[in-house]
Amino acid sequence: MGKRPLLITGFIISAILILMSLFAPILAPNDPNVVDLRSALQESNEYFPLGTDQLGRCTLSRLLFGARISLGAAFLVTLVSSAIGIVIGALSGLFAGKLLDKLLTAFCEVILAFPGIILALVISGTLGPGIFNMMLAISLVSWAGFSRIVRSLVISIKSADYIKVARASGTNGFNLMRRHIMPNIAGAILTILATNLGNAILQIAGLSFLGLGAQPPTAEWGMMINDARIHIYGMPSLILYPVAAVSIAVLGFHLIGDGLKDISDSKEV
Repeated sequence: MGKRPLLITGFIISAILILMSLFAPILAPNDPNVVDLRSALQESNEYFPLGTDQLGRCTLSRLLFGARISLGAAFLVTLVSSAIGIVIGALSGLFAGKLLDKLLTAFCEVILAFPGIILALVISGTLGPGIFNMMLAISLVSWAGFSRIVRSLVISIKSADYIKVARASGTNGFNLMRRHIMPNIAGAILTILATNLGNAILQIAGLSFLGLGAQPPTAEWGMMINDARIHIYGMPSLILYPVAAVSIAVLGFHLIGDGLKDISDSKEV
């Protein structure tokens, strides 16, 4: 795997999961939502490669279609929260020490004062169960940590000599950010994005496990874990499969983040 084993391994894991979710209609051996109580709680067989759940639904098919919801929601949550975090963090860092920075920083501190998953749980519970409300809740609490990191990156870049030269030449704040600051912190931002993707998958699974995410009969990993918990002793594989799916997905994106960080660190040496 060359000199970047973490990055390559993470990309392979993530690519496989993404491709499996995209081609779920082709790969799934059965309809994930068809209920057949006569086939309930079956072990692996030729018709159901990973067995069936308590309603006789194909576990493998639900895992594949569940990847669409879990990964798709994680990508959207990360996209929204990172966009908010980048804008607020960049503005705060650009106007560091001024009134705007103080207001934005104070707002971030208020959000960060609460555990993210607890705050997301409160917001999601207030809005009501549903995949959209869950995604909105996670997005509203995930941007603050991202914003604080972006702010610190912008402030560190601002002290560089070429930034001072650009300021002296009359470059305004917007062009300074677009042409000089953002390109130089893009690598660090990509690293955080990959890690945040893994965290988003975990948060989505957690809220869905509590019944605040996707609703039946939609297949989703966290909800599959919740449905299988009462069978943990009689048929442990039913809960192990979605737990393994969540764990592998989180591992894949975290490996990408670690790999990108190693590359970034090696360039700085």
